Amino acid sequence: MSKAFGIVNFAGNHIRVEGLQPYRPIGAFSFLGRYRVIDFPISNMTNSGIDHIQVYIRRKPRALVEHLGTGRHYNINSKSGRLHILFGENTSYDSLYSTDIAAYMDNMEAIEDVRYPYVVIAPSYMVYTMDYDMLLQNHIESGADITLLYHSVDNAKDAFFECNTLNLNRQKGVLSLEQNRGNAKNRNIFMDTYVMKKELFIELIYKAKKMSSMYTLADIVNISCEDLDVRGVSHRGFFASITDFKSYYDANISLIDLKAAQNLFSDDWPIYTRTNDSCPTQYFESADVKNSIVSNGCLIEGTVENSIIGRGCIIKKGAVIKNSVILPTSVIGENVHLENQVVDKHARLTHVKELISDPDKPGYVRRGDTL
Repeated sequence: MSKAFGIVNFAGNHIRVEGLQPYRPIGAFSFLGRYRVIDFPISNMTNSGIDHIQVYIRRKPRALVEHLGTGRHYNINSKSGRLHILFGENTSYDSLYSTDIAAYMDNMEAIEDVRYPYVVIAPSYMVYTMDYDMLLQNHIESGADITLLYHSVDNAKDAFFECNTLNLNRQKGVLSLEQNRGNAKNRNIFMDTYVMKKELFIELIYKAKKMSSMYTLADIVNISCEDLDVRGVSHRGFFASITDFKSYYDANISLIDLKAAQNLFSDDWPIYTRTNDSCPTQYFESADVKNSIVSNGCLIEGTVENSIIGRGCIIKKGAVIKNSVILPTSVIGENVHLENQVVDKHARLTHVKELISDPDKPGYVRRGDTL
């Protein structure tokens, strides 16, 4: 059993995923056809022995609450563990006061009631795998006050714009946090993942609230770098931060590649999700599927190439889908040609015969829309 409890936090005010986010929080986004984004941080926690997990939700909670349920499908021990869904009182995206600190203040009693001495905090909008128990042990052995997880990238000029970066000294001590503004290609992207004692976490919440109603946990940790021993730990493996529409599209498409997928998925580190009892996908004689991920319950008559097809989709005869992400229960009609698109769930494309977008600016079909 771990010495820590877990917190899965919502995306900050600066993060907007056009199209998808008005319908549900990023944690509830469909990912690779069968998962939700939040499955990854929760699976990391349960695989690491953390079975008391708080999930914070800011707005549009229905899809996420339905998916999380009691947490039984995440292998959480129903007797000793708990998946606790918590809400902040301010649910507006646009409000300056709708911060993680405000949500923690609204639920301080739930935080104080937890008996574990440490807390591991992870974001609901990043996809990666990590052994948090190993990270916790590293934190304890180092004697640090706070440990932050980061991923070194060489494309920070073109991506990760809504992420913070860590400025480190030679001993991997954190000097400061600052937003990535695309000024340099090599940066240490902060993965919004913290380890610290629960007492210090509570102290920082009150300190942030007193200093500014706009402060986030990242803000107060940044200010505290001068007074506290804050250290960085480097992450290895697949990492995606879903902070805009393009990053969501890229994260899905990139994992079609087997080598990239092997950097994320492992037999000894399962990613749990809510399952259903739908039948296997049926491929008709006219079907031609190449280099794609197709979920169960689909009917495929057309051509699918380098794409992701969610559960229960229907791809009619003569349809061609390339480099696209089709969310569950969508219908692509006869002779419809799609390239570089994200089609939200329940959409029906039957009348429009061609939607082709630039791969650098993928298109979007709204949830439940008919084209």
